[in-house]
Amino acid sequence: MARVYNFSAGPSMLPEEVLKTAAAEMLEYGETGQSVMEMSHRSKEYDAIIKQAEADLREIMNIPDDYEVLFLQGGASTQFAMVPLNLMNKNHKADYIITGQWANKAYKEGARYGAARAVASSADKTYSYIPKTTRADFDPEADYVHICMNNTIYGTKYHELPDTGDVPLVADISSCILSEPIDVSKFGVLYAGAQKNVAPAGVTIVIIRKDLIGNAMEITPTMLNYATHSENGSMFNTPPCYTIYIAGLVFKWIKKMGGLEAMKAYNEKKAKILYDFLDQSRLFKGTVVPEDRSLMNVPFVTGSEELDAKFVAEAKKAGFVNIKGHRSVGGMRASIYNAMPIEGVEKLVAFMQKFEEENA
Repeated sequence: MARVYNFSAGPSMLPEEVLKTAAAEMLEYGETGQSVMEMSHRSKEYDAIIKQAEADLREIMNIPDDYEVLFLQGGASTQFAMVPLNLMNKNHKADYIITGQWANKAYKEGARYGAARAVASSADKTYSYIPKTTRADFDPEADYVHICMNNTIYGTKYHELPDTGDVPLVADISSCILSEPIDVSKFGVLYAGAQKNVAPAGVTIVIIRKDLIGNAMEITPTMLNYATHSENGSMFNTPPCYTIYIAGLVFKWIKKMGGLEAMKAYNEKKAKILYDFLDQSRLFKGTVVPEDRSLMNVPFVTGSEELDAKFVAEAKKAGFVNIKGHRSVGGMRASIYNAMPIEGVEKLVAFMQKFEEENA
């Protein structure tokens, strides 16, 4: 069996070790006589799975005790509404920094429930940089400030958090969760869809400071109220059981790899290989200012739509799949999440060198 190098922005590749474990346990988990897919979420066997997953995530991310960990459904996009419904409840105001498509969607959704304000945007240069802000840019009466920590489509990342003073900072970390250490205590809410660095699509992880739970707007649907899930241990309804099980296997894999400091070093090494090549290439160019580059998503172009299309087609034949860039940027994008091995990036760069020699 030949596995391709999958550079998809999500759903993305999973660690082979995790896939092999899941395959071995597909028909029977432990000595239960059943698959996790078939298991009651109310059973003591599944209760142990979800509790261990939460414990391992808390350990890996060093999540303080005054934060809840919730395993929800609906993807990060549902959080665009869930955040304002639960947090825009004092002054009915919120500040947003627009650094890409998902940040903009979150802003537009927030504006449905209160006075959402776009504090800064990098739309003027196709979101190729992170706009600089100071504490004075934010409304001290805002109920929260929202950012997208890593921009999957455009390949930018916050390397320094905005100073929001006493206003809670909310961050979409879908495409950078578990890629490096993060100081959870600097945030009011962190949320992430799983399908990039954690598990298959289906579960959304929310890490929320406990004092921000319990004051949802009266119009908030029961399922969109954080208190509903906090009070029921993410078991108000049937959770995405199998996806949470896979997430738990990924958490164990990260611990085995050495934790988030080791993952950061690993990801920096991969990214350096690709960025170093792009910086000296005669054909390929990165699209992001160097100081704001993502470790996870690397967009690049040749400057010719015809050559871009040729590269994508030939790359696929060579076993490098899902490398076509998002339509709003064009060109190519290599998403090099945790599970992408270093050799995958090395082989991609070797292929790019060969393509450059033949086409530059």
